[in-house]
Amino acid sequence: MRLLKRKLTAGDYLLIIVNLIPVYGVWFEGWNAAQVFLVYCLETVIIGLFTVVKLACVTLIVKPRDEWNAGKSSVIVSGLFFILFFLVHYGIFVFVQTQIFFSVSGLVSDHSILGTYRQIPKVLGHEGQLLLLIFIIYYTLQNLFGFFLSGEYKTISMMKLMFQPYARIFVQQLVVIVGSIFLAFGAGKVFILVLALVKIYFEIFIDFGRFIDVTEARAKQKEKMAGKG
Repeated sequence: MRLLKRKLTAGDYLLIIVNLIPVYGVWFEGWNAAQVFLVYCLETVIIGLFTVVKLACVTLIVKPRDEWNAGKSSVIVSGLFFILFFLVHYGIFVFVQTQIFFSVSGLVSDHSILGTYRQIPKVLGHEGQLLLLIFIIYYTLQNLFGFFLSGEYKTISMMKLMFQPYARIFVQQLVVIVGSIFLAFGAGKVFILVLALVKIYFEIFIDFGRFIDVTEARAKQKEKMAGKG
C-alpha cells in the first residue's frame, strides 16, 4: 500500500509556510512557546468544526443517508447520526488533549473544566490569536477549494469524511504529551521546531486519504466474502 505522496500541491506548500510561521515567531520574534503550542492544540478543534460543517453540507445537499460500516456488516444511517457520533467521539479526543496540555503548561490559573476553557482567549495573547486566525484562514481556503469547489463533496462517503481528521489527531495526541514534557523543562523553542517538522512530514508527505480508501475497501471486501460464506 503506497502511503507517501508522489507530488505536492499548491495547498501542501501553503501548509508548509503556515507551519513555519510559529517557528519563526518563537525563534526570532520572542513569541511564547506555550501560547503557540496552545494554537496547535486548538488546530484540532478547527479541523473538527470544519468536518462537522462538511458532514452537514453533504447531508443537506447530496445525500441525507449513507452506509455505516459496523464490524462485519453495514447499515444505512442518517447523516445526523454521523454528525452526532463524530461530535461525541472526536470531542473526547479533543477534551483529553487539551486537559493534558493545560495541566502541564501552567498557562491557566483556574483548573476547573469550565474555568480552563474560559481562559483560552486571554492566555492566547496577541501572537497566539494572530496565529490562530492564520490557521482558520488556511483551513477555510483549503476546504473551500479542496472540498467544495473541487466537487469532492459530491462523491465522498460520509464514513470516509468522518474519519479523515483521526489520522492527524493521533499524531497530535502524541505530540501534545511529548510537547508538554518539553515545555515543563523549558525547552519550548526546540520543541516548536521539532513539532513543526513532524507535522509537515505527516500532513504533507503521508497520504492519509489513500490509507482511509484502502482500509474502507478492505472492510467492504471482508464483508462481501463473509456474505458469500
